[in-house]
Amino acid sequence: MPDSTRPRLLLIAEPGSYRIAAFLGAAQRLGMRVLIASRGRHSLVSEVHDGLHIDLAAPPSALAKIAAQARVTPFDGVLGIDDGTVELAARAARALGLPHNPPEAAHLTRRKDLARARLAQAGCPVPAHRVLNLDRPLHAQTAGLEFPCVVKPLALSASRGVIRADDARQLAAACARIEPLLAEAGAPFEKRHLLAETYIDGAEVAFEGYLERGRLTPLVIFDKPDPLTGPYFEETIYVAPSGLPVALQQVIHERVAEACAAYGLSSGPVHAELRISGSSAWILEVAARTIGGDCARCLDGDEFNLEKLVLSLAVDRLDPPQLPAGARGVMMIPVRERGILRRVEGLSEALRVAHVERIDIATRPGNEMIPLPEGNRYPGYIFARADTPDEVVAALRRADAKLNFVVMPILNTTLACQADSGGVKQH
Repeated sequence: MPDSTRPRLLLIAEPGSYRIAAFLGAAQRLGMRVLIASRGRHSLVSEVHDGLHIDLAAPPSALAKIAAQARVTPFDGVLGIDDGTVELAARAARALGLPHNPPEAAHLTRRKDLARARLAQAGCPVPAHRVLNLDRPLHAQTAGLEFPCVVKPLALSASRGVIRADDARQLAAACARIEPLLAEAGAPFEKRHLLAETYIDGAEVAFEGYLERGRLTPLVIFDKPDPLTGPYFEETIYVAPSGLPVALQQVIHERVAEACAAYGLSSGPVHAELRISGSSAWILEVAARTIGGDCARCLDGDEFNLEKLVLSLAVDRLDPPQLPAGARGVMMIPVRERGILRRVEGLSEALRVAHVERIDIATRPGNEMIPLPEGNRYPGYIFARADTPDEVVAALRRADAKLNFVVMPILNTTLACQADSGGVKQH
């Protein structure tokens, strides 16, 4: 393809995003020119280091730099690939006259409190909820709150800081545990407020689809066979196709479409999480991005790649997608013990399990592994494909059972120094 006819895309990403490599690979296969906009001056990733350096926390200056770059190298599309970049991408696309979601809609997808309020206003089924101010006494704010409930940060992702509380005492403890995590939140309001909502008992599913000119097209519904009952909500297995009745799958599609319309979303990828209670589907999250982590690899096939679909959609060159046949699934390997990773044992044996296609270890030796609710990264992913979802789930469980993440405990240096100086007595 001549260089002058190759679409040019601005990809806005967090500098350490694990999605960058997948999108760059998809862009290369599409013959697309990509410029990465990020805080990348000191990045070890050459495409980020050589890209457009912007301050993601200062949208006005970032937009000014993007506009200046667009005058030199015009773009055919703008795409944000993380929760923290979708709003900036929407604002940039609007400024450049390119297709994208309204910035106000993108903002709703990353602020759980505002999203809940908008959905409730639109009549969509959402859990009863309220915002808690950490600078005020909790007992006055939680009067009449139904237990069990789930308390969570307003804008963190990957189930980080999400804790179930069965009574007022557990709620207070959960708020105290989440509070230090809010230092990483963006806006001042997000640093001092939490969302508490009624716990919905039932199975959880994930929906993957895309919007084109306001029309929602479903790609896949993932079942989550492991119960997510708390106190923390660490996800493990996603498997497709869903075993839910067709009528209930249609309800899920309708609920996500209603939520997208309530937010005002009109273009790009959609990832949603829902709870199933009886014949009802309750919205937990609707995000204007693809599925998190490396999970999208379980959808790869000869004729389909999720990142290719999203990139082609961003530059308005979408071809009708065709997902691979058969059952497929992924297991996000949980962090079972906090510590410094020394090595991973049993990898060869796990790879020999029938139906397992690949295992990606994302955490390197020497790095710290942190479980939920403080952690936000999985140490690796197991992928399997078979004739039936049950075979996929069984293969994922067998492979996981063969893996052993050997960790070294983290030394409390304060206590160690006190012990060396005689300040801590040994009993």
